[in-house]
Amino acid sequence: MTGAFRLTLRTLIVSASIIVGTAYLGQAAEPGRPASAPATVNRGVVELITGRAEDVSVRIAEEIAGIVDDGATRRVVPVLGKGSLQNVTDLKYLRGIDLAIVPTDVLDYVREKHLSPGIEGSLTYIAKLYNQEFHLLARSDIKTISDLSGQLVNVDVQGSDTALTATRLLGLLHINAKITNDGQHAALQKLRNGEIAALAFVVAKPAPFFHNIDPADGLHLLSVPLTPAVGEAYIPGRITAADYPRLVANEQPTDTIAVGTVLVAADLRNSAERYRNVTNFIDTLFTNFQGLLTPGHHPKWREVNVAAEFPGWTRHPAAQQWLQRNAPVAANPSPQSLQVLFSRFIDERRQTGGGAPMSDAEKEALFRQFRAWQNGQAR
Repeated sequence: MTGAFRLTLRTLIVSASIIVGTAYLGQAAEPGRPASAPATVNRGVVELITGRAEDVSVRIAEEIAGIVDDGATRRVVPVLGKGSLQNVTDLKYLRGIDLAIVPTDVLDYVREKHLSPGIEGSLTYIAKLYNQEFHLLARSDIKTISDLSGQLVNVDVQGSDTALTATRLLGLLHINAKITNDGQHAALQKLRNGEIAALAFVVAKPAPFFHNIDPADGLHLLSVPLTPAVGEAYIPGRITAADYPRLVANEQPTDTIAVGTVLVAADLRNSAERYRNVTNFIDTLFTNFQGLLTPGHHPKWREVNVAAEFPGWTRHPAAQQWLQRNAPVAANPSPQSLQVLFSRFIDERRQTGGGAPMSDAEKEALFRQFRAWQNGQAR
């Protein structure tokens, strides 16, 4: 993401905070007081399905909610999923699910295996998100990944993201391992006892699961060769001593693959209200994205470029329109172009929130207030 684009997003974060303070003041229910009607509770709600309880997507969804929710017109409701294959099905058919965070290889797998015919026309992507690294922890006598042929390899519980990725990867490498499906903590104990040869875990580094493991345990991480077949399906990754100081030597990083994740939307063209809610969600998420890069948020946000494309899939129209609408300003963030964007943003938010339009004089005053703040931040 360019510096100019980040600057533009920063301007909108501030404008959003000003607008929320002026347009929605007094509209949200007081804490502890029940809403006056079901329509109020359900206004602007989108349901976002994530991975399982320990998956990083749960925290990502919570942090998205933190910058999108405004207490009056927008609300994100995260829903724990049962694995990404099931999540794709739920996104298509489960009542109320609007969005999902899923690994990119799951979508590729569904399409390759024809598990959901026409999926490219029914699901659209909003943005590519973070990458998760493939960790392959093995006994010391297992020197290379090819040594796993005929050996017991745990790939987490059936239906998990790790199970899909590990099984697919071993197939691409023509390694005929014997698959087991224990939970990761049980599998680690079996690995230490020598009952299995390795365990696979797709998780965002640095993962707490690996923090207390070191070579003294008789375990090490295996490298994954980037063959042409693997390179077509995955992107290169690397695990270093900075990620796990006790497990990885400074001079011996582990080459692996990484699995991308993507935020996708259901086909809501036949539901005007839900489609409008998702459009509002997208506009607010993109506008306030810079807030996710501030301290206290997950470091994986720093990998995200909302403008990055996901080849072979169609971007949601609202996301595409936002990027097109803001590209000229991002390329030329002059005070005049920023004021145009600022004014348009105010109009959109006031209209969405049901507030009366602001006069040009009022918007001019707010923009001057913003510019004063911006100049103060630059000092």
